[in-house]
Amino acid sequence: MTPLIQLKNIHKSYPLDGFDLEILKGIDLQINAGEFVAIMGPSGSGKSTLMNILGCLDTPTSGNYMLDGENVEKLSSDELATIRNRKIGFVFQGFNLLSRTSAIENVELPMVYAGIDDTERLQKAKEALISVGLGERMYHQPNQLSGGQQQRVAIARAVVNDAPIIFADEPTGNLDTKMSVEIMQLFSKLNADLGRTIILVTHEEDIALYAKRIIKIVDGEIHSDTINNKRKCND
Repeated sequence: MTPLIQLKNIHKSYPLDGFDLEILKGIDLQINAGEFVAIMGPSGSGKSTLMNILGCLDTPTSGNYMLDGENVEKLSSDELATIRNRKIGFVFQGFNLLSRTSAIENVELPMVYAGIDDTERLQKAKEALISVGLGERMYHQPNQLSGGQQQRVAIARAVVNDAPIIFADEPTGNLDTKMSVEIMQLFSKLNADLGRTIILVTHEEDIALYAKRIIKIVDGEIHSDTINNKRKCND
C-alpha cells in the first residue's frame, strides 16, 4: 500500500542573524490512510514546523514530500491551496473562527472557496454541525459559545469538505479537562467511524494517548515512533 504521506530526508532552516537555524534535521516519515497519529515534543522541538510542512502551509528547505501520490514541492501556490481546501482540514488551539460570523457561516467558508453552490453548502454545513452536537447552536456567534463548542465548530469546518486528512495543532490547549476529553472522543469517532486520517500535535501525554501511534520529536529529529498500547478509547 502506498503511504498517504511520505517524507524523505526533510530539512527545514530559517535565516537568523546571518546564519541558518536548522529546525528539522532529516525527517523520514510514513503515514498511511486511516491512521491516528500524535506528534509530541517539547517547545522548540520542531513539531509545529513539521505540522506546517505536512499541512502544506510551509515548504521544506530540502527533501521530498509525497502527499497522496503528489510531489508537493513541485506544486504551485494555487495547487497547494487547492490541496489544502480539498484534502486537508485544520483544527487549531485558538479555534480561528471569524468572530462576527455565525457558526454555520464559519463552517460554510471552506465550501465557498471550493465553489459549492449555496443550497448544498448550507445543507452540508448543517449536517456537519449536527454531527458534532451543535444542531441547536448553528446560528450563534463564537462569543456566544463555550471554548469546547467553538472547537466543535472548528472541527465541523475541518470535515465539511470531506477532507481525508485532519490536522489538529494543540486542539485542547485552551480547554478544560472535561471539554478536552469530549473533543478527543470526537476525533476518535471521526477516525474510527469515518476513516479520517488524524494527525495531532500535542505536548500533553494524556491527549496523545488517544492516538494509535505516537511520534516524539526532539531537536528536529524523530526520537521515537511507536504503536500506542495504552490507547484511550471512547466510553
